[in-house]
Amino acid sequence: MPFLNFENRYFSEAEKTVISTVLQEMQTALSGKLATLTPEERQQYGSINEQNKLLVNKVNDYRTTSPQLSSPGVDWEEFGKDYDSHSFLQSVTKSLSELGKGLENAKILHDWDSYQASLIDYQYTLYSNDSDHTKVEEIKQFLTVMVMAMETPYL
Repeated sequence: MPFLNFENRYFSEAEKTVISTVLQEMQTALSGKLATLTPEERQQYGSINEQNKLLVNKVNDYRTTSPQLSSPGVDWEEFGKDYDSHSFLQSVTKSLSELGKGLENAKILHDWDSYQASLIDYQYTLYSNDSDHTKVEEIKQFLTVMVMAMETPYL
């Protein structure tokens, strides 16, 4: 018998409600802060590379330790807000990315369990004396597609 219930960490209704509420609260809290960029704008603005991050960090360090050396042509209040927002968003993005990866991994394991149980149910239906032939035919169409996909040679 194949190993089942690989991922047995289920959510109670109360947990689902809490998670949904927290996500809605996050969406509400972030609604005025998010930006939508077109693909062209993403290309134009991109992401600063590591060398440029070092530049920004060094300028920020000088601004903090030796403000008299800072250019009067820069709005330093705005710079500070941008710098702080970047740091905060970097931290939030990393946390959300780690959560997303963990959730995706858990989902994969739940999917595996569901798939294995479905195969067992199909085998039972197929070989049962009182099997429902409609059920067998309806499920078999998905397995036929899967077998055909596995038999297709890779180019």
